[in-house]
Amino acid sequence: MGEKYLTLSEVNLEGQFLGFVGNKPEKYKHLRLAIPGGTLKIKITQDLLCSLLANLVPGEQVIIHAISKLNPLTSKLKLIAYRVQQVGFCPIHYQLPENTAKIMVCQKSGCVKRGGKGLLSELEKTLCDRGLLHKVKIEHTDCQKRCSSAPNCVLMLGKKQYNKIHPEAIASLLENHLT
Repeated sequence: MGEKYLTLSEVNLEGQFLGFVGNKPEKYKHLRLAIPGGTLKIKITQDLLCSLLANLVPGEQVIIHAISKLNPLTSKLKLIAYRVQQVGFCPIHYQLPENTAKIMVCQKSGCVKRGGKGLLSELEKTLCDRGLLHKVKIEHTDCQKRCSSAPNCVLMLGKKQYNKIHPEAIASLLENHLT
């Protein structure tokens, strides 16, 4: 038996597009949106995803038109986007340089249970506050085989690799590396 969601209302959210959730474009089902109160994960349809992949760049300001639904049994709220409007800057030909910084955050259950989601949202917020979010690629990974030190996050700067560091330290290293 599937979950029964009740449609609550239509909502319009304005914020900064942080990226899609998933390892590969064919697996994307959600996008992350930074709003003043934190970050939201919003479900997107496959039709909408196709147009967003071609046009949307992390860091852009967007307005998302969505429907909010509630599961009365679990009290879980779900947002489903039906339209995304780009506002603010729109770097059409923006591409990350080849020798860019990359942050790999484990999203397997052990790391998530030990604070992986909090680490990811704090990392995104810290980078966004410092204007670095569009200069780094955040990759959601499977198990990094270091479960005893969960949650796991690896920063790759060129050929250098940094493990188990705080988001503020990551931001500082990125600022030094990119300037």
